[in-house]
Amino acid sequence: MAKDVKPTRKNLMEIEDRIELSERGHGTLEKKRDGLIMEFMDILDKAQDVRGDLADDYEEAQKKINMARAMEGDVAVRGAAAALQEHPEITTESKNIMGVVVPQIESSRVSKSLDQRGYGIMGTSARIDEAAESYEDLLESIILAAEVETAMKKMLREIETTKRRVNALEFKLLPDLYENQEYIEQKLEEQEREETFRLKKIKEKKEQQEKEAQEAEAAAEAEAEANAEDTGTAEPDMEQSTAGGVPGGD
Repeated sequence: MAKDVKPTRKNLMEIEDRIELSERGHGTLEKKRDGLIMEFMDILDKAQDVRGDLADDYEEAQKKINMARAMEGDVAVRGAAAALQEHPEITTESKNIMGVVVPQIESSRVSKSLDQRGYGIMGTSARIDEAAESYEDLLESIILAAEVETAMKKMLREIETTKRRVNALEFKLLPDLYENQEYIEQKLEEQEREETFRLKKIKEKKEQQEKEAQEAEAAAEAEAEANAEDTGTAEPDMEQSTAGGVPGGD
């Protein structure tokens, strides 16, 4: 991935910003994951209790209904069941657990008194009353189990999703970003060293040129001074030569 990134300071700043954001996101997701796991463990403990109660209520209801059938007959049991006028009402609401929306099931008119069950009190026995009460308890356990099981499944899916996101950040995205950051930093350091070396060479060349110019200037000045001295020496000789030539002319 690093080969696809241009080693510029702009890209380095963008990658550093992404690293900072990803690290914050990784920390937040880790906290969410841990919180979800803790909530899931609480729900799991509750689900285990609910499952145990549901199994016990089912076994008890089966015993009661079998006893009623044996004592009263299937016709009497079916007639009592058919006499029910008010059926249970179930409403669902939602609650938020660590960002996960889980259902909250509310039920009403599940448990009933003798006069609310619809069948005549005088025409039935206590066996049918016990069977009806057992199945009312079983229905309440089923409703509670449905709420807990659904919440547990939603929490488990969210935990798996959060774990995948954490792993993607921890083992894929962040390592790639760190690799890109290191790659760009190395390239920028190389460019900086090359630039420093180039400027150093330019400076040395400029200093050499200035030195050569100074030496040339000094040599020119020395030559000019030497010429000036030669010219000054030659003028008195000419004067002397002229002075000696006049008497000779006489």
